[in-house]
Amino acid sequence: MTQKLPTPASPLKIGTRGSPLALAQAYETRSRLMAAFDLPEAAFEVVVITTSGDRIQDRPLKEVGGKGLFTKEIEEDMLSGAIDIAVHSMKDMPVEQPEGLVLDTYLPREDVRDAFVSPNVKRLADLKQGAVVGTSSLRRRAQLLNFRPDMQVVEFRGNVQTRLKKLADGVAEATFLAMAGLVRLDRMDVVQSPVEVDEMLPAVAQGAIGIERRIDDTRVADMLAALHDVQTGQRLAAERAFLAALDGSCETPIGGLAVLEGGNIYLRGEILRPDGTECLTDEGRAPIEDAAELGRAVAGRLRDRAPDDFFSWVN
Repeated sequence: MTQKLPTPASPLKIGTRGSPLALAQAYETRSRLMAAFDLPEAAFEVVVITTSGDRIQDRPLKEVGGKGLFTKEIEEDMLSGAIDIAVHSMKDMPVEQPEGLVLDTYLPREDVRDAFVSPNVKRLADLKQGAVVGTSSLRRRAQLLNFRPDMQVVEFRGNVQTRLKKLADGVAEATFLAMAGLVRLDRMDVVQSPVEVDEMLPAVAQGAIGIERRIDDTRVADMLAALHDVQTGQRLAAERAFLAALDGSCETPIGGLAVLEGGNIYLRGEILRPDGTECLTDEGRAPIEDAAELGRAVAGRLRDRAPDDFFSWVN
């Protein structure tokens, strides 16, 4: 049901990175707010912010700092009042927010799977011996090498369009992209096949959009409450608690996925060595209200099973 709010004196400023996918997510957030409160487009301003991760394209993320590279400048602008909210791909988000900020609004989650993308090959299993695969994700690299140790993996930094161009230029024979991003960009034409979650467990929070705000901004909090998808929040409570308990970042080979089963939540998680030589998995179920506790429990069991040197690459 549409709620009525007075048009603000100045536009609500929505901060985002400048990639086509980030902009699509910001525009989706704007459209949902317009519909929820019967506000015109002029009531909002999308503000593009260039992050360190966007500027540094010539090195792997693990060499320059990891997840915070895609959020630091955006969060600084929110704390200064330059923007009012920020729209994020949740798989890029650190598990803790800076003091004064909170991330408690999630849009309905999209397809969580990875997409197999190749000019000539239909499925991952069909790649020839020793094929070259491009990815910037340490998780995907480790999972691929665990499944196919014969593969050669090359670095594939950049947004969706950049990675598709590298593929067209022959830098690699195949790559992986998130199905959710391709859906939001209306680029399902590039998908040869989805990779099922039992073959490649997705990144924690893959497919989810989160909206961050200042913790003391009650007006914005009331507006965002109208957008929040409760089921996505329940699933991410388990997944992000799992990630936090493993000290995870986007440069840690960790996969995790929670699904709702009636009044319960089921979580499957895995940790891998970066070279794919070892993969440990665990799973569990709990009542939905215990989602975060479930995430910590699954992480704890994996830590207990891991050899002493397994986490030497985390910190």
